[in-house]
Amino acid sequence: MRVFTIGYEGATVDEFLAALRSAGVEQVADVRAIAASRRPGFAKTSLAANLREAGIGYRHLRALGTPKPGRDAAKKGDRATLERVYAGQLELPEAQAEAEALKEMVRERPTALLCFERDPAMCHRSLLIAAAMPDAEVTDLFA
Repeated sequence: MRVFTIGYEGATVDEFLAALRSAGVEQVADVRAIAASRRPGFAKTSLAANLREAGIGYRHLRALGTPKPGRDAAKKGDRATLERVYAGQLELPEAQAEAEALKEMVRERPTALLCFERDPAMCHRSLLIAAAMPDAEVTDLFA
């Protein structure tokens, strides 16, 4: 199983789409708790439209996002708190159901997990992969 990750921090929509296209990504799993963004083109509705126009599917998996205390910890570089908060999130039934849906997406078509954070080591998407798909081959994309 191969999974891609991408963070859009500092990227334009065109750079983001080019990175996805060059990797052969066919669908994006948005794993942000809140699919809003101050960056033009990355809020849920406009992002889905931009991806659709590029021939890339989109699905928002809200329950796989990080709760506010985890996001706050990540902003401060507090990885231990991020890990603790996110581990609790992944225990929720809705998160477990969405993790199963994500695994199915990854098995079906080349899929990229999307979040804001550019550095996957400081983002919950690395924690999600470790928990839900520990044997996956991971390719981190940079826009």
